[in-house]
Amino acid sequence: MAADLSASVAVFLIALPLSLGIALATGAPLQAGLVAAAAGGIVAGRLGGAPLLVSGAATGLTVVTAELIQRYGWRTTCAITVLAGCCQLGLAFLRTARSALMVSPAVVHGMLAGIGVTIALAQLHIVLGGTPQSSALANVLGLPAQLADPHPAALGVSVLTLIVLLGWPRLPGRAGTTLRRVPAALAAVAAATTFAALTGLRLPRVDLPSWRSHALPEWPEGPVLGIVAAVLTVTLVGSVESLLSAVATDKLIATGRDRGSRPPRADLDRELRGQGAANIVSGALGGLPVAGGAVRSGANVRAGAVSRRAAMLHGLWIILAAGLLVPVLDLIPLASLAALVMVVGVQMVSATHVRTVTRHREILVYVTTISAVVLGGVLEGVAIGIAVAVAVALHRLARTRITLEERDGVHRVRARGQLTFLAVPRLSRVLNQIPYGARTVIELDGSFMDHAAFETLQDWQDSHVAHGGSVEVTGRAGAGAPEGGRAAGGEPARRGAHHCCRPWTPWKNHCDHRAAGDGEGRALPGPTATAPASEPRRRGAGQLASGIIAFQRDTAPHVRDELARLAREGQQPSQLFLTCADSRLVTSMITASGPGDLFTVRNVGNLVPLPGAEATDDSVAAAIEYAVDVLQVDSITVCGHSGCGAMQALLNSHPGAPMTPLRRWLRHGLPSLERMRSRHHPWARIAGRLPADAVEQLCLTNVVQQLEHLRAHESVARRLAEGTLELHGMYFHVGEAQAYLLSEGDDFFDCRIFDSVGGHV
Repeated sequence: MAADLSASVAVFLIALPLSLGIALATGAPLQAGLVAAAAGGIVAGRLGGAPLLVSGAATGLTVVTAELIQRYGWRTTCAITVLAGCCQLGLAFLRTARSALMVSPAVVHGMLAGIGVTIALAQLHIVLGGTPQSSALANVLGLPAQLADPHPAALGVSVLTLIVLLGWPRLPGRAGTTLRRVPAALAAVAAATTFAALTGLRLPRVDLPSWRSHALPEWPEGPVLGIVAAVLTVTLVGSVESLLSAVATDKLIATGRDRGSRPPRADLDRELRGQGAANIVSGALGGLPVAGGAVRSGANVRAGAVSRRAAMLHGLWIILAAGLLVPVLDLIPLASLAALVMVVGVQMVSATHVRTVTRHREILVYVTTISAVVLGGVLEGVAIGIAVAVAVALHRLARTRITLEERDGVHRVRARGQLTFLAVPRLSRVLNQIPYGARTVIELDGSFMDHAAFETLQDWQDSHVAHGGSVEVTGRAGAGAPEGGRAAGGEPARRGAHHCCRPWTPWKNHCDHRAAGDGEGRALPGPTATAPASEPRRRGAGQLASGIIAFQRDTAPHVRDELARLAREGQQPSQLFLTCADSRLVTSMITASGPGDLFTVRNVGNLVPLPGAEATDDSVAAAIEYAVDVLQVDSITVCGHSGCGAMQALLNSHPGAPMTPLRRWLRHGLPSLERMRSRHHPWARIAGRLPADAVEQLCLTNVVQQLEHLRAHESVARRLAEGTLELHGMYFHVGEAQAYLLSEGDDFFDCRIFDSVGGHV
């Protein structure tokens, strides 16, 4: 209860100014923001399915609400909010919450970014002391005149708010650590209010009229189709924003807490019911539309909340403030709230989202959605964004590149993209160019093959094998490729035979094998699920023998030719891969590499001793010198990982403890520990978030530090000066199967590479 109480106060201090600012941005009565915050906290907090999600005035609905107020008036907008809540209840009872998440992330992020741009443009006019126009385009056109004639008092208060808001999280020293416990939003608004009061500035301030004159909803008046469209827009945008926030809150909890201290995962259908009920209450009491908020929820999680009581108490504090702090709230300058909301709008255009959609080649969908939302409105923008996303998906589905090349008597067909009936004519044309009796390798670099393409490939394979040829099908779609012909070695292919898991090992069924157990409830560590039940599954020598048998039977036939080539030509790796000795790190798996690709060096803690360091280990330096000078690798990668026992031992080490071989080795990691504790180096971040705990922080910092140690080696420094060598940092989160690259020239990990099934994130 104590943790929830302190968390509720922290969230309240953020939600109070934010709720007033959102109400100001929509043009609604300022009390409406407080009503929405109270309804979201108490009703959605009690009935929702995400215990730590905090709901309130919806940032994503700011533009929609402003348009509704201009078109239908405030009281009708309240009625629309009630109807939207009823729709959310209906959707929840139909269990459609998961369906709301199937909208392309590029469309969702584009919608939020477009809303953020619209909010920022409107609030910029208030920051400059003017009045926002009716549309984003009008705000842009009117901006030059507003910039030419700013209001000094409003501009001064706004600038002070921005300085405090952006600088508060960066306050240095012990005093800064103490002050940062106060939310930046509250500190910024309080500083601006105090400044305006002490200097006697004359500028518009918050004006909370008596609750006796508070407007309540009335029956909607206007075109039926317009009202229906408005209700559907509020329902759609509010639901998507809430559900995405619930999912994001789950991820934040999962990365920041141990399993024993985590609340249950979000029940999205229940959460949608809670949001619907909160919107009905908020609209009926004259409040803004309600949705779950990532900012408030993140603050709730970081403040240590453990149950839904924190969100409910925050709503109670909002009610008390609305009744007891009206004289204080009336002192707040509107320009300060506008500056706060403008920053929130700018932050909705996330650089992380831009990098993500760019990496997935969906930047067209993202930019189109933003432009459509800014120029046409939220509903129109989402519709156009979905249409563009569908068009892009169809284009990718229909675009398949099929090539044929002949080398050393082997005809190699490469199919890049999805094999559908649209690609059948090109596939048939290429296959018919292969002479009878030829050895053929077909590489399918796609994840889907429809029935028409399957039959075309199967019929050609049967005919080709019948005329004495051989066919080997490889690639991501190889598991679903036609079978029944002959393999590359001329032996009949077995239908249902195990296809080796790229790269090179049948690891993919490892978990199924372990789950089989030994008859006494214990999981078995067997090497592969393809081993027959009659084979030995003993620990030690038995396990090793079983693994060798499985390799000779399942994997060796696939790699024999490649290993023979490597034996003839010698090793020519492209990079030196320096990582931890942890048994959970399978380097070939997480880098999609095979024999001959990596020159791998493993040690406890992926450490690189400095040249000449005390108690140095020359084996690492020798490997570096050999890889750089003899093998002439192009790059060196230092890879750390989550839950590293070496970093844990380094954190828990005591100066007076007896010196052991492990402690002597870990002395090479002391510079990493010093770097983490230093104020002169920024903390590493992983995908835009702070590390979950001190161990993860040290694991990330250690990678950065070991890259600096690498540069101290003479051979590495020489190749770097010549521009013929690159250094890379990498971090692998074992539990989440996520790989990250260190961003160039910084201490931040912000590039997510692979998800848990090997696809791009």
